[in-house]
Amino acid sequence: MAQDIHVIAICGSLRDDSHTRKALRHALAAAEGAGASTELMDLRNYDLPVFDADADEAGDAVELKRRVRDADAILLGTPMYHGSYSAPLKNALDYCGFDEFENKTVGLLGVSGGSFPITALEHLRSVCRALDAWVIPHQAALPRAYKQFENGELATESIAERVATLGRRAVQYANIEPDPHSFESEENVGAVD
Repeated sequence: MAQDIHVIAICGSLRDDSHTRKALRHALAAAEGAGASTELMDLRNYDLPVFDADADEAGDAVELKRRVRDADAILLGTPMYHGSYSAPLKNALDYCGFDEFENKTVGLLGVSGGSFPITALEHLRSVCRALDAWVIPHQAALPRAYKQFENGELATESIAERVATLGRRAVQYANIEPDPHSFESEENVGAVD
């Protein structure tokens, strides 16, 4: 049951006072409340050189891939940069492939200093579909993130509930049997090697 479910959250922000990291902690707390074990994977703590397909086990890549593979559900959190998701998260995802994401439940959380980070979330959704992950339909977006926190906690009730729902859905759908392979994954030959 839920006590056997392990949910990880990968934080795509390297900032010390990251709103993304704070929001992911909120989602993980909700996942714990639903009975799962959780882990925040803070990319600041991983040595991940810029991805090179000829050195796909560089630095901490083997450990990163193991933790992603061992998870039942994965939350991906990112700040929005130039209309998309962050370079640290892209780099971490490039080290992963079907072994880590195929048939895995993935939840998405996007944070923006301006309006809604919809394009960042859509770009992440496309990446996950290309790896045949099952992306939770519910996603969490935090617009104007600098206004969303007080003393490190989410201050807007509706946003806090949206983020908590993401954590609960990660537990609820961790063992879902996804649909057949996506069209995008058939085009993703680079992830097979």
